[in-house]
Parts: sequence; C-alpha cells; structure tokens
Amino acid sequence: MTKLENILYGNRLKPLLVLAAIILLLPTFVKSQYIFTILILIGIYAIVTVGLSLLIGYAGQISLGHAAFFGIGAYASAILSGTHQMSPWLAMLIGMVATFILAYIIGIPILKLKGHFLALATIGINIIVYILLLGLNNITGGAAGFVGIPILTLFGFSLNDKLFFYFFVWIVAFLIIILSTNIVRSHVGRLLRSIHDSEIATETLGVQVSKYKVAIFALSAAFASIAGSIYAHYITFISPPTFYITKSILFLIMVMVGGASSVWGAVLGTAIIMFLNELIRFVGHTYFGISGEVEIVVYGLIIILIMMYLPKGLLPLFSQIFQKKRKNEPTPAIDENHVTSSTSKVSSQEGV
Repeated sequence: MTKLENILYGNRLKPLLVLAAIILLLPTFVKSQYIFTILILIGIYAIVTVGLSLLIGYAGQISLGHAAFFGIGAYASAILSGTHQMSPWLAMLIGMVATFILAYIIGIPILKLKGHFLALATIGINIIVYILLLGLNNITGGAAGFVGIPILTLFGFSLNDKLFFYFFVWIVAFLIIILSTNIVRSHVGRLLRSIHDSEIATETLGVQVSKYKVAIFALSAAFASIAGSIYAHYITFISPPTFYITKSILFLIMVMVGGASSVWGAVLGTAIIMFLNELIRFVGHTYFGISGEVEIVVYGLIIILIMMYLPKGLLPLFSQIFQKKRKNEPTPAIDENHVTSSTSKVSSQEGV
C-alpha cells in the first residue's frame, strides 16, 4: 500500500466516522432546499464515481461511457415501476442485475483493448445507448422523456421529503463506500493494483487478468445502475440528454479531481465538482450573461490543470498538508528531574 492508502485505510473507522458525522450534522446547518438538492445529487453521483475509482484507479481501465449504465438503471427502474406498475425496489434490483450482466458481456471483448482504444470503445457504448433511448419512443418516451416515475416509499414513509431522501441516498452511498473499501483491502484489491501496474507481470503469476478486469467493470456498472435508479425516482422525470457522453466526462472529471487511486478521492472530487458546477452556472449566467453549458469549457481547463500539476488529484495534496500539520505539532516536553529520579530508583533496585 502507498502512504496515502495507509493513512486512509490504516484505520478504516476514522474516515467513515468523519463522513457519517458530516452527513448527520449538515441538516442542522443547511435549510435551503436548493442546497439539499445538491447534497442529494452528490450522494447519487458519488455512488457512480466510487465504482469508477475501482475501475480506473485500481484496475487501470479507462471508461468514458458510464453514463450509459447510469441511464440503463434509470430507464429500467422508470419503465418497470412507471409503465408496468412494478415495485420500485424490485425494479431497481432488476435494473442493477440486468446492467451487471450486460456490462459483463460487453466487457469481455472491449476490455481486451487498452488505452485510448478502450476509451473510444466505451464512448461507442454510450452513443449506442443514447441512440436507443432516443429511438425507442414507445418504451422510453424518446426525446420528450419519461414521466410518471413513482416516488420511493420506505417502511410506509414517502421519500418525497428532501430530508428523508437525503438520508436514504447517503445510507446507500455509505454502504457502497464500505463495500468498495473492503474490496480495496482484500486479496482482490491487491490483484487489481498489480493489474494496474503491469498486466503482463500479473499474468506470469498465474492470475487470469481478464476475469478480474471484466468483473470490476461489471461491478462499477452495477453501481452506476443503482445511482441511475435512485436519480430517476428522485427527479421523477428523465430524458436521453441526461445520459449523454457529457455526463460520462463529468463522472471522469470528478474521479480525476479527487484522485482516482482512492475511493475517498472519488467522493471528494464529486463534492468539489458539484459545488463548482453550480458556482460556474451562477456566476456565468448572472454576472456575464453567458447562456448554454459554460461549465463544459471550465471542465476542459480543469482537466488540463489537473493533468499538468496534480496528476494524482487533490486528495494526496490534502493528505500531505495534514501530515505536515501533524509533524509541526509540538512534542510534549520531557521532565528531566522526573527521568533522573526514575533512573536512580531503577538503579538502586538493581543494586539490591
């Protein structure tokens, strides 16, 4: 493990307790429904980016098409619960399993590719799914979108209230993070890191590399599907543009900004980009009168700067600052008289 991983995972309870404390305390300070919406979306997108972190940061496999799996989960849950009156929870489960199987089948051929060829292949998957969502008008609603998605209810309580939905989303995100950190610390996590470093060297040890690559690709797709289903039941309206390539790029930027080599980096990057996204829209539209998706231009600049100056993301930088603060903390002074007296006592006892 690297120094960063030792800090983050050496004591697994610390970061988990810090995150839990933040999640529990935020509602006492945040009263704006607008901010609550952003916090909910951060939780939903964090589920996707944590899976991407496992795929990119640990297995070393790039993906620019995870918005497709996000969309498959959203539409599967919407169609089954909205059109066929199925329980939303069962619809979410079916969508997740179907996405996992589909991603596993797709992953077998495309994960034989490497580098930019793999990136182009995943973009192709995203385009195909987008075209299908647009073209299957009778099923998906086409360009007009899909309406009438039911609101989730849990133990008789409607999650229509933003506060309830906030806690629900972050409980799911919390469980995904725990599962992912356990994978990272397990034998599978060590194999994924070795695959990231050198696939050839890992194969010489008798490891079936392709099996692990496909499995982690399918697992990250299943995470995206869960997030998509939750998103659909929260917004209660979905349309194909939400799941276009730009969303995949957004997920990738979130992972890269926080730090792809850490699950916690993915969560940090998601929060930073989401708040930055809203800030850019507000400043650009309010003060400069810029219309359209001005944030895409800023995303391009962010990618360039991150790749040039912080290729490992912001999390290692924060950990270095934290380590420096710990080193600069004054060490407790030693009472020389106490040490001398203690030493003399030990010497007298030995003489006896």
